[in-house]
Amino acid sequence: MLENNKEYIVNIESLGYEGEGVAKIDRYPIFIPGALKGEKVRIEIIKAKKKYAYGKLIEIIEKSNERKEPECDNYKKCGGCTLIHLNYEGQLDFKFDRVKDCVKKIAGLDEKIVKYPLGMKKEYRYRNKVIYSVGLVEDKLAIGFFSEKTHEIINMDTCLLQDEESDKIVRVIRAWIEKYSIIPAKKDGIFYEQGLIRNIMVRKGFRTNEVMVVLVTTEKEIPNRDELINDLNKEVNNLKSVIQNINSVDTNLVLGDKCVTLWGEDYICDYIGEYKFNISPLSFFQVNPMQTEALYNKALEYANLSGNEVVFDAYCGTGTITLFLSQKARKVYGVEILEQAIENAKVNAKQNEIANSEFYVGKAEKIIPQLINDGVKPDVIVVDPPRKGCEAKLLDAIGEAKPKRVVYVSCDPSTLARDLKHLNELGYETVEVQPVDMFSMTKHVETVAVLYHK
Repeated sequence: MLENNKEYIVNIESLGYEGEGVAKIDRYPIFIPGALKGEKVRIEIIKAKKKYAYGKLIEIIEKSNERKEPECDNYKKCGGCTLIHLNYEGQLDFKFDRVKDCVKKIAGLDEKIVKYPLGMKKEYRYRNKVIYSVGLVEDKLAIGFFSEKTHEIINMDTCLLQDEESDKIVRVIRAWIEKYSIIPAKKDGIFYEQGLIRNIMVRKGFRTNEVMVVLVTTEKEIPNRDELINDLNKEVNNLKSVIQNINSVDTNLVLGDKCVTLWGEDYICDYIGEYKFNISPLSFFQVNPMQTEALYNKALEYANLSGNEVVFDAYCGTGTITLFLSQKARKVYGVEILEQAIENAKVNAKQNEIANSEFYVGKAEKIIPQLINDGVKPDVIVVDPPRKGCEAKLLDAIGEAKPKRVVYVSCDPSTLARDLKHLNELGYETVEVQPVDMFSMTKHVETVAVLYHK
């Protein structure tokens, strides 16, 4: 077993699922953030466990050809862009290998069914949504993201993944907080209920350029709010909405359930393909609209619709995939647990003149069996679950319904592979798996898979 605080020279053999370098000493794995495959590095052992260890990168002795100098000054503290030191082709290779590894080891399937990732044309400034934490750190105002695996706010002026408009908005709100001595609701990482501002959320429509600013606060009334609204209107292009979201509970959840529109509209609009969507503060909407279109077009291709099919869309959110499917289906049914998202989905369907869709509020694993019991027989079922994957009850319901095809959209290759294995046991064959890179500079990868009933 290796010794804590001792230095070693090791060769990096591969990258782990978190994007960290993996070395081995006598077959004992060591995970080293910041190291790349093919490098020889000097490390310090930070934590040695029975079966593996964590190391800190001290020196790069032999550098990988894929290494690049990170453009962000905060990347070491932030920990969000775990692959920013790896060139883009290397990032795509990493995500390709990760999906293949999960498909092979977890699902027990042939890795040849995995296609090379669909890459991004714009590697920076691609996010249409950002949430900043606001707090006092050693009695000084800090606005930014948490340091990796901590609740320490890194004070920052810019993030290269966010739209430039969000940088401008943070500067305006920072000046307003300092001018009027607004007290944040976090102090040195601890909830401070006497304070007001908890978070700042910015959403932007990339096709419409409409901007929404959301102040996440405790229940207190916002002082000098008209001054803030005036300042935002002066500085922000196409500002459409300023909203107060109330979250007065000591919780890790960023947003509360109550929203109050302080100025402008209750929502902004954006497009995916030819479809227009209303986006409210609590709505789920993919954060990379350009790659979302590529992802949904692939899902539509995999659904292989002729115009006669009945389609179920589980975890439908605001109906984005549902509306994409409706153009080639006879009837589509969307299911989502969040009531406001379903209300948005109904409005989205109406304003896009989609007449062959129905939406239901509730858990997919409950609503879909009810629809089947009511005699609605699906030809295709599309699922786009959260990171934890599908509930086993939903997968079993799919097995009982026996649709011809299942299209699975996933944000986590491990839970995707687990569920593909379950569906395989229920009589489905995974035909193809297509990764789509929607989050450059990070370890995350979106994937869409198609399964046929055997």
